[in-house]
Amino acid sequence: MMNDQSIRLDRMRFTKNTTSSRLVLLAILFDAIYFVSLYKINVEYYYNMMMGASILYNLVFMLAAFLASEGVKNYKQGYSWVLCLLGAIQIVRIFIWPVHAHATSVTVAGQELLAMNNGQFVRAVIYLVASAVCLIVAAAVNLTKSRALKAHIAGLEGQKA
Repeated sequence: MMNDQSIRLDRMRFTKNTTSSRLVLLAILFDAIYFVSLYKINVEYYYNMMMGASILYNLVFMLAAFLASEGVKNYKQGYSWVLCLLGAIQIVRIFIWPVHAHATSVTVAGQELLAMNNGQFVRAVIYLVASAVCLIVAAAVNLTKSRALKAHIAGLEGQKA
């Protein structure tokens, strides 16, 4: 049993951390779906400077998340903290556009409507939460694996001495 664990850890030296990397890519996909679902709405409420900032953030988020996905492939612990930060920001984003738009009424064709209806609000929250969960789980998996690999390598170097 102990030998199987040692082999599994030794194998990590030569393989990539695809679990964390794929979870980050899934988080990017959820963010892209959120991005499309939010920005396809044709309501004047959305056309302002905050929307421009949101678009820029989405681009930065996708670039940072992709960079982190490449970093966690190689068991780099620092990228886990980047992923945790990105996950926390995804949660905070729920309270920026979705909550604000869901609470705001707009007049469309002489009719008072919510800027974001209930169904769209729920979908937007689900996409952002799913993205955040994927990022945080990817960070946790990477931290666990990278620490185990680091300890294993230290043990191997201790055996050589």
